[in-house]
Amino acid sequence: MRLVKIIAALLIVVLFLVIHLIAPDFIPEIFDLLSRGDIKDTAEYIKSYGSMAIVFSFLLTLFVNALGFPPAIIFSTANTLIFGIFWGITLSVIAETVGVTISFLLLRFFFRDSAKKVIAKSKFLSSVDKYSSEKGFIVMLIARMVPYVPSGLLNAVGALSALNLRDYFLASLIGKFPSTGIEAIIGHDMIVGDEDKTRIVVVVIFAVILIIFAWLYEKRGHRL
Repeated sequence: MRLVKIIAALLIVVLFLVIHLIAPDFIPEIFDLLSRGDIKDTAEYIKSYGSMAIVFSFLLTLFVNALGFPPAIIFSTANTLIFGIFWGITLSVIAETVGVTISFLLLRFFFRDSAKKVIAKSKFLSSVDKYSSEKGFIVMLIARMVPYVPSGLLNAVGALSALNLRDYFLASLIGKFPSTGIEAIIGHDMIVGDEDKTRIVVVVIFAVILIIFAWLYEKRGHRL
């Protein structure tokens, strides 16, 4: 297993090297963009890809969420400025969910075994681990619904817990709609100067409906 992990890590490094060889300026440009965190600049950079802007935005949003930083609000807001509120949020949610799922798989693959050894030595941590297996879906869902919670933190918590992949994916996908929606709408309205609060109210109502769905899903033993 250790050899497999070393090979996987080397493949990730090789991937970045190949990208650098094909487009030497691409990675420096992306990291410069990420370091500045300017929403308008991000939107303009994405738009510069023309007909491929939606694909590039999807991959960029995915990458940032897999990485865990900078804050996803930069890209979800940029997407609403380019593609509109509905499609911008939809694109962001799907890309963010794929990104955090990739992060979950990588972190679990590389670190879960080590975490299990530490957990096994502690009665308290063992209890927490068991709880994450039984109630992890609802906990992760509510955590994902809260705006501005660092994605990287939830990725790590989910990966090191006993939460299964299906529940993690569903909790992230469903939970990200209200949190991403609220973040993106607030960011969008601040930039364009729109003070209409109707959209925020709709997102909050939608979040309540999702919590009810999650409660039913949990109560029926994940059989919905």
